Amino acid sequence: NLSTVSEFVFVGLSDAPETRLLLFVLFLLIYLATMAGNIALLAAISSDSHLHSPMYFFLSNLSLLDLLCPTITVPKMLGALLLEHKEISFSGCLLQHFSLIAVVGTEIFLLTVMAYDRYVAVCHPLRYPSVVSAKLCARLALGTWAAGLLNSLLHTSLVFTLCFCGPNKIQQYYCDIPPVLALSCSPTRSRELVILLVAGVLGSGACLVTVVSYIYILLEILSRDSPGAWHKAFSTCASHLTVVCLFYGTTICTYVRPSFSYSPHRDRVVSMLYGMLTPLLNPIIYSLRNKEVKCALTRVISRV
Repeated sequence: NLSTVSEFVFVGLSDAPETRLLLFVLFLLIYLATMAGNIALLAAISSDSHLHSPMYFFLSNLSLLDLLCPTITVPKMLGALLLEHKEISFSGCLLQHFSLIAVVGTEIFLLTVMAYDRYVAVCHPLRYPSVVSAKLCARLALGTWAAGLLNSLLHTSLVFTLCFCGPNKIQQYYCDIPPVLALSCSPTRSRELVILLVAGVLGSGACLVTVVSYIYILLEILSRDSPGAWHKAFSTCASHLTVVCLFYGTTICTYVRPSFSYSPHRDRVVSMLYGMLTPLLNPIIYSLRNKEVKCALTRVISRV
């Protein structure tokens, strides 16, 4: 209620008409390809009974998140490029911020759950159907979504209860934590510390579970001393491990650091990596590394 800013303006997108049109076409094609890839993957998993297993259940949740992530930010960016409508209301910015942080947080927790799923599949294959049951999968998926929403609620309340009474130009193409904090005329140091602490605890906890899971997987493979075990474990875990490295690397570079190190130009590039390219690459990574998914996708495409 103390804020005098009623809307924000996105800057950082090109002002040259010929460049704007080129960027519009490029980002539109990336967005459409992302939608098509993840929708096709969801259709393949839901229509093929061979893919009705815990691994693909979690993968379908990942595809849903990869549909939501660019949809939260890209349409507004496309409108700014084509129509030069770069303004967003305070409440619209708040909603966009909440939705994006919720999706990113949920994906972090989901990738951790998927790491545990791979650990059980490799280290305890005989017990896998009983350990990773349908009920446990539903609870884990629900828990990841709930944790992501609660985490986003905390971050959004910390950021948008500040006072905004000065500049309203966001050095980004969407409402993100660092550029919005930079516009506040209130002291932000204590809230930055809380944000870093929460992100550090949750992120390091999720990362630790993932690392420990893969350490156990590696030890299990070494104990078997079989070339076939190496190949099977690699085919089982390679896709997930690739997605984890890609997602964690870009997310940590964007969020886990203080605001004084904020660089608008660098952050726009990094945020596009995890906001646009990662959702595009995830279905490609899982499709290329998985024969069952490729066969199911082929059947879906042939029916279409």
